Amino acid sequence: MPRRLRIATVQSPITINPAANGATLRDLMRRAYNEGARLVHMPEGAVSGHIGGEVDWKPLGDELAEIADLAAGLGIWVVAGSHHRLTPPNRPHSSLYVISDQGVLVDRYDKRYLPDGEVDEFFTPGRDPVTFTVDGFTFGLLLCVEVNVPELWAAYAEAGVDCILFSSYAEDPMFELAARDRAATTMAWVSVSVPARVSHAMPAGVIGPHGDWLATGNRSGLSDLVLVDLDDSVLPTRS
Repeated sequence: MPRRLRIATVQSPITINPAANGATLRDLMRRAYNEGARLVHMPEGAVSGHIGGEVDWKPLGDELAEIADLAAGLGIWVVAGSHHRLTPPNRPHSSLYVISDQGVLVDRYDKRYLPDGEVDEFFTPGRDPVTFTVDGFTFGLLLCVEVNVPELWAAYAEAGVDCILFSSYAEDPMFELAARDRAATTMAWVSVSVPARVSHAMPAGVIGPHGDWLATGNRSGLSDLVLVDLDDSVLPTRS
């Protein structure tokens, strides 16, 4: 039997205020649920904001808890970008939290490859790949500059990943070309989630396993939600 799964890819405004970010994201989660999505994919730093200044960890934790509670209430999976606190004086991770449809944090992906400015001033690199499965589809996670590291994509393909959830905050149009190339070379779907403000360079959307966009959000800097059905009856054959 062919498998089918509807995912919702977020293009949201991101501020330095976790409460504002969380309220917007929960509205988008409700919209995704109403449109039949089983999984909602959010940008890098979607809850925390991305880079700059000190993180107020208490409200950030509150917002992540509310997102998890709503995921359980709606019965949907959520992949949410956020800073992850480490024991001082270690700098935090830039992470993607994997929250199940029961509202449980089942895993966390920490960005492994960091630009020089990030690793020197803002973040600690992670070490491990992360995969998880929803309704028979296996997902892998990557962040931002990792679009330019082909061995990370190849490793996920070798592990049988069906779809890469790629979250970014970059304002670089070359990332779109790279993401489309990675989809085609790995024959996997690629969900691209970005902040609204950088959508002129690369919008949110889902790329098919042939490297073409299946659907995109707007390129006008506005909030958006892209819904796509992953359907393995139309997949090319991997050699």
